[in-house]
Amino acid sequence: MRCALVSSSLDIRGYLGTEFARIADRIEIVDHRRNGSDADISLAIAWHPPADAFERYPNLKAVCSIGAGVDNIVACPSLRPDIDVVRIVDPLQAQTMSGFVIWHVISHQRRFATYLAQQRDGIWKRLPQRAAQDVPVGILGYGEIGQRVAADLAQLGFPVMVWSRTAKPTPATVRGFHGPAGLAAMLGESEVLVNLLPLTQETQGILNAELFARMRRGGYLIQVGRGEHLVDADLLAALESGRLDGAALDVFAAEPLAPAHPFWHHPKIVVTPHDACEVRVEAVATTVVATADAIQTGRRPPNAIDRQRGY
Repeated sequence: MRCALVSSSLDIRGYLGTEFARIADRIEIVDHRRNGSDADISLAIAWHPPADAFERYPNLKAVCSIGAGVDNIVACPSLRPDIDVVRIVDPLQAQTMSGFVIWHVISHQRRFATYLAQQRDGIWKRLPQRAAQDVPVGILGYGEIGQRVAADLAQLGFPVMVWSRTAKPTPATVRGFHGPAGLAAMLGESEVLVNLLPLTQETQGILNAELFARMRRGGYLIQVGRGEHLVDADLLAALESGRLDGAALDVFAAEPLAPAHPFWHHPKIVVTPHDACEVRVEAVATTVVATADAIQTGRRPPNAIDRQRGY
């Protein structure tokens, strides 16, 4: 099967490398901007596709993302309603993300930022310690990654709450919330808030002044969802007022983060360059092969999203 690589911002072929070819050896990769016929292409791999990208593929059946996020593909104007959008599910990605989140939760719990500041100033001063059970953590989003993060934090002794759009079953160690009322209730108990939501019309700008005001005063935000979830000015105001004590930001509406952006030098913000986790090439290749098999047998591909929901 022939598969087109479609991106306006990334060299997908260079990203996939030889490991992809080893696993997906029966997939013929073709570049999007080439000369030749496109009628025989039924599969594509995409990341931030150009607006007109899919117009040239009349028989395209499915598009695979190269990451867990698919919002950049769903937003493409030329994506027809009958084309399946397939996300990557990588168990090791969830493990890596969990480690990243735990790092920041414990950093807040143990006040590591204060210790770093004391080290810079040559101050020897022990700070009062807090037990994990005294730092409740709320998680926005309870998909594969959210489930892993919640389970790992609960095992470390943190009170864990999760919120999703609709009700989902949770283990005894995790409290579940859903819907608007559930979000308000969870926020009222959350000191640390972890954002793992997909980006949809409903979730764009969800990390705003109203949401921060509902959290426990002196709370901490860990933003690893999508950059468009966060209203930058509202976060800065919440930090200035003391509503929030700090934030760890790994994703941004415009990347790379502009050199003059106030996040870079804010004393209460930790910035990382969209590096909380990444999808392994092996997982991309396995997903592409499974999608190709589904197309050839007339089935819907595994991990195809609900286009109405956007995830």
